[in-house]
Formats: sequence, structure tokens, C-alpha cells
Amino acid sequence: MVGARRGLCRVTFTSRLPWWRSSVPWQPGDILPRAWERCQPPSDRGVNTSAGQGQHIGVREERVSGDLEVPLARRGMETLFREQPETGNQYLEDALLRSYLQTHLPAKVLQEVDRDLERFGNRLLTQIRALGWECELNPPVLRQYDAWGRRVDHIVTCSAWRRMKEIAAEEGLVAEAYERRYSNWSRLHQAVKLYLFSSSSGGFNCPLAMTDGAAKVIESLGIPGSLKNAFGHLTSRDPKKFWTSGQWMTERRGGSDVANGTETVARKQPDGTYRLYGFKWFTSAADSDVTLTLARVVDAEGQGSGGLSLFFLKVRDEEGKLNNIQVQRLKDKLGTRQMATAELWLDGAKAELISAEGRGVASISNMLNITRIHNVIGAVASMRRMLCLSREYARRRVAFGKLLKDHPLHVQTLARMEVQTRGAFLLLMDIVRLLGLAETNMASEQEQLLLRVLVPAAKLYTGKQASAVVIEAMESFGGQGYMEDTGLPVIVRDALVLSIWEGTTNILSLDVLRSLSKSQGQAMAAFLSSVQRKLDVAPSTGGLEPAVRQTRAALGRLEQFLRAAGSKGALTMELAARDFSYSLARIYTGALLIDHAARPRASPTDIATARRWCSQELCPVALELDNGSYEAEAALADGALVDEGSPACSSRL
Repeated sequence: MVGARRGLCRVTFTSRLPWWRSSVPWQPGDILPRAWERCQPPSDRGVNTSAGQGQHIGVREERVSGDLEVPLARRGMETLFREQPETGNQYLEDALLRSYLQTHLPAKVLQEVDRDLERFGNRLLTQIRALGWECELNPPVLRQYDAWGRRVDHIVTCSAWRRMKEIAAEEGLVAEAYERRYSNWSRLHQAVKLYLFSSSSGGFNCPLAMTDGAAKVIESLGIPGSLKNAFGHLTSRDPKKFWTSGQWMTERRGGSDVANGTETVARKQPDGTYRLYGFKWFTSAADSDVTLTLARVVDAEGQGSGGLSLFFLKVRDEEGKLNNIQVQRLKDKLGTRQMATAELWLDGAKAELISAEGRGVASISNMLNITRIHNVIGAVASMRRMLCLSREYARRRVAFGKLLKDHPLHVQTLARMEVQTRGAFLLLMDIVRLLGLAETNMASEQEQLLLRVLVPAAKLYTGKQASAVVIEAMESFGGQGYMEDTGLPVIVRDALVLSIWEGTTNILSLDVLRSLSKSQGQAMAAFLSSVQRKLDVAPSTGGLEPAVRQTRAALGRLEQFLRAAGSKGALTMELAARDFSYSLARIYTGALLIDHAARPRASPTDIATARRWCSQELCPVALELDNGSYEAEAALADGALVDEGSPACSSRL
């Protein structure tokens, strides 16, 4: 059973965990007649992710014809329960993750991190997954009035959500990045834990992203005295002290266009604090302890400053009352329903100005970098989780007389998704590696420029990858993938926000162009030289030779595009922005896969992944330039295609 919502009504049914979230094996006697045991294969748990995975398959195949003798009504139920995929410790089952850590981490760091991640993987399996499902079944609700009619605006969250907050503190899911126990590798350690945590977190990965972003902003400001206490709470490992932060930027008039869409104003008080007045249309993690938000400072006459300023505020006062904030309603979202997203009215909320006046947008750039990287983490995690489940299902599900894993077309489909997931994973790891270097003052100027380009490119590309992969993976379960109580639709719904939150694909494509422009081409030079270095150290013969050749050719076409576009107007680059960003992501990911496959302990699978990735069109922007897709005539044709048949256009005829 599942928690269901239709319109304004919500009905919650008591439910056991979906089969893939439970850490306790199903017991036949729980719900089926004892006769079920006589029909069960010798060991339904014999097919797992450990060595010897195929040892029971012969027994399974022998039973296919025998199953036909079982009465139809009973056979349908039995088959369903034998097909439940089982996954174990996510860390131990993630071969690519482990090989990456073994390749890059110093020996002492690897030893400690490996031990911590194995322990954390066990905790995910035995405790956290169950809590995550409870968060899905019991989404937050808004209680606006108490029994006596007084306005309280209390966002009620379930006990599992509150326990997730405690676990996040205990595991240092924010703290790890700021303690820097492992110097530049601390950020990577944190990212890996978040990657493992994300798909089991019941949506709590989202407030952690904003909490991490808020901590980063405060750290970038030098942790001023007035914010030292807040920084300590945001980065605490003590569940009783740990705070989460919201991010209240979006208003009624705009999403990404915060500069022109922000109507909230700030009025300075005699004590130096500010009071905020305005309507925040989309506030994620509205139940957080504190938040960062933007507003325009105005004087007594209501005249505003030239730009937005950044403010820090506590959501509640010392008595637990809301800080002159009214919760208008909770958003009814497609996904991430576990987390409270609200419309808020600020009616004199007390806040502290933490940026230079009018420099708020510039001050949140550090936050955006962090939250976008968290978005990449969520994208890669959702792909990996769905693929693990699809893989295990293929080892159990019998169709047309044999297991799905023995149908070549089915395996080909899974393999194509695996290539996408592996590429996205290595792109994520390289970004957090660069971030770790930057945070410890170990990054070169080129590495810092490269990071600036890669973050928006990776965010936009992996968001698109995740949507495609999780939907394809859901299809691999057939009709069962469409059933709510399997838990699979939850992963799909939650993944669909990843191409929207923190900037849509087009917005981020334009941000990539801004990063190149602001650096006067130096960021592009850093990108090209980084890819070239990775290709230069790869072997030019053997299994990787086709991948190296194809990536070199794509890099050459990219440089040709840049030269050609430089002689054209601004319209050309704007029209090309999306394809250009895709080209950067594909080429750089191809170089990373080649680099990983060129290491001494590389497996044939690593080489096959690199070759398959690089066999796609790595530089679509050059192809579309040749097709004339970025000319003024093409833009006019785009408009005609979109507008044809529109009532607005017809009325002008």
C-alpha cells in the first residue's frame, strides 16, 4: 500500500517497506500459504551481487517448465515474489566507486575512508532505507491554526524525517567537508557519502545541499563573528546542535532571474539589523532552522539600492515562534514530496545583512556551486540505484523461457545505461576533486578556471542523463516498474527535478558561456589543455586507440567551432549554448573514461566503457554549426515552427 494524494485529499495507508528498501528478507509465511515454500527454488537469495552469481540459475531455468504445472492463480503470485531484486551494501557493490578511490586516494586516507564507507553502507541497508521510505509515506503537512483558532503555521514532519536530520549530523554529511581531516580529499569523502546516502535519504539530501551551500557562503565571508555560532551549528556532528538551512530565492516574478524577479525589500533598524517584507513563492526545506535569502535594501521613503543584498535569518525565535513569517501553503509537487516546500510571507522578519549592500547575487555564487554539485550527486545516485535494481531484477525475472539477463537485447539496454552512469560518476568525482583542491588552496589557476566551467556543464548534462536513465530503467521492470508500492516511481519523480532545480538546462548553458566570457577565454584554454593532457598519457595502441582517436577529433572540431563562432554575432553563441555545453560535457567525460581505463589496474570493462562513450557524437555543436542551426534564418524558422497554429498568431492574421 502507499500514501496517495488526489487533489486536496490525502489518504495514508499502513504499509510495509517496498521490497527493494527492506533490510529484512521476506518470509513466505508472512502472507502466503505454506504450500508456497514447496514451490520455492532452493535459494532465492542465491543470485546476488557477490561472487558465484550464476550458481543457481540452472536450477531456476529447470523450474520454468515445472512452474507451468502449478495452478494459474497460485503460480502468478509465486512468480511475483520470486522476482524481487535484492541489493546489499551499496559501497561494496559499487565496483567503479571502489576502483576510483583505490586509484586516487593516498593509502592511509583510503584505509580510513574505505572502513567508514563500508560501515555507512551497512547502516544504509539496515536503518536508513527504511526511514527514507517512511518519509515518502508520511510527507509534511501544514497546520495553520491550533484548536483555539490561533495562527501557528506549524509544518508537521514525520519522526523518520527528524531522525534523518540526526543521522546526517552523526555521519558528518556536511561537517566532513569543513573539518578537512583528509585535507583536499575531505570534500571527495563527503561527496561519496552523499552519493551513497541520496537514494535512501527520503529527500533529506535536498536540505543538506542547501545547508552545505550556506556553510560555504559563511566560510567564504571569513566566518564573521556574528555568524560564527551559525557556522558551528551548520557544520556540527552533534544531532542536538545541528542546523539545516533553507534557500529562499524564488519569488512570484522569477525563477533563475532573481535580479529582476525579487520584490522583497529590507528596511534597516536602529540596532543595525534589518526587517524583510515580501513574498517568497518557492522556499525549499521550509522547516529548516535558518535560511539565506535575497532582498533589496530600501530607505524610509521606499527607495531601493541598485542591486540585491544577501541576508541571513533564523526561521524561529528563541521561544520557537516564527520570525514574523506566515506559511501560506505547502507546494503540491510532482516529486520530492518528502520535503516541505512552501510559499512564505515575510512580514518584518528579522535578518542580518551578510553581503556588501547590492552585492547579494555575487555573494551566492559559492552557494550555487555547492548546490549544483549536490544536484550532480543526486543525478548520479539515482542512475546508479535504478541500475542496481534493474540488474538484480534481470537475474531473477523469467520471461519467454529464460532469465532477462539471458536476453541479449535486454542486456544491451542495461549496458547502454551503465555507460551513461559510469561517465556521469567520473565527471562528478573529478569536479569534487577539483573543489577539494580549491578549498585547501592547492588548486592551480587553471584548475580553478576548469572548475568554474565544469560545474554548470556537469549539472545540466547529468540532470538530463538522470531523467533518461531512470525512465529507461523503470521500463526494464515492465508493468511492475509502474507500481507505486515498488518504490520505483518515487526515484523517477524525484529525479525529474534535477534538470530544473538550481537552473534549467538553457539557463546553465548561458552560464557556461558567461564563465568563458568573464575569464576572457582562459577557462576555455584550461578545458582544452586538461583534455589534451589526459589523451597524451593514454596509450595510442590497443583497446583504447579508437576512443583516443575519436576524442582527439572531437576536440579538434570543438576548436574549429570556437574559431568560426568568434567571427559571428552574439546570436550564434546563444543559439549554440546548449549544444556547446553538451559538447564540453561529452568530450571531458570521454577523456576521464579514457584516463580511468588507461591506469595499470584497469579492467576490460573500463576499456569497453571508454570506447562506447567515445563512439557517440562527442561534439554536437560542430555538427549543428555545419547544418546551419545557429544562423539568423534558423532562428526565424524556429519561431515559425513554434508559433504555427498558435491562437495568438492566428488572431493577428
